[in-house]
Amino acid sequence: MDNRNFLSNSQTPFAAEAQTGAVAKDFVSNVMTYMAGALVISGVMAWWFGSSEVLMSYLINPTGGMSILGWIVMLAPFGLVLLMGFGYKKLNSATMLSVFMLYAVLMGISLSFIFLMYTSGTIFTTFFITAATFGTMAVLGYTTSTDLTKMGSILYMALIGLIIAMVVNWFMASSVLDYLISAIGVLIFTGLTAYDMQKIKQIGMQVDARSEEGTKLALMGALNLYLDFVNLFLFMLRFLGNRD
Repeated sequence: MDNRNFLSNSQTPFAAEAQTGAVAKDFVSNVMTYMAGALVISGVMAWWFGSSEVLMSYLINPTGGMSILGWIVMLAPFGLVLLMGFGYKKLNSATMLSVFMLYAVLMGISLSFIFLMYTSGTIFTTFFITAATFGTMAVLGYTTSTDLTKMGSILYMALIGLIIAMVVNWFMASSVLDYLISAIGVLIFTGLTAYDMQKIKQIGMQVDARSEEGTKLALMGALNLYLDFVNLFLFMLRFLGNRD
């Protein structure tokens, strides 16, 4: 027997696994880069508008209600998410990146309203708690060998129930229900962070991170994680925040 051939053949599965892992790391790295860039943009825009009475005056009319620009800023991000989702096959990666960055800008401006509701110290403290929680769950989702598919399905069903509860509480205005909704929201998006990260890793094992398709998938993955982070932050802020 030729020992060199035997060793070569025996190492092939390990080499293939290592190569697959490297490809996945490249893809996940791209996803996290896009997501982090979007969060920085949103954070800067939120702080810029939230700390300026002049800029906030464009979003709030003299009677205290939302201006036309304020409503556009609040509703436009939802439309951009739909554009990225439904236009995925038609849009090229450069256009999708532009849409994602515009989304981050508008989301940042819409988040500036939290500076009118909560103290700056509470906002920054909650942000760091959110970042630590998100980072822990993202690492867990990336490294765990447990299949989180069933958990993801349950969490998405729970999210639908949570949205319904939020609509109901909009009419009831119950502080107890609001507290409960915030706590459940934190749990849901904590779990979804791990689930989405595992799904992103699995996608990364199957695509070329440097290809057009890989770039578009990375942007969609970044959007999912961005939404997980922002929603986790907002629910934590409602749960822990000290209002002005």
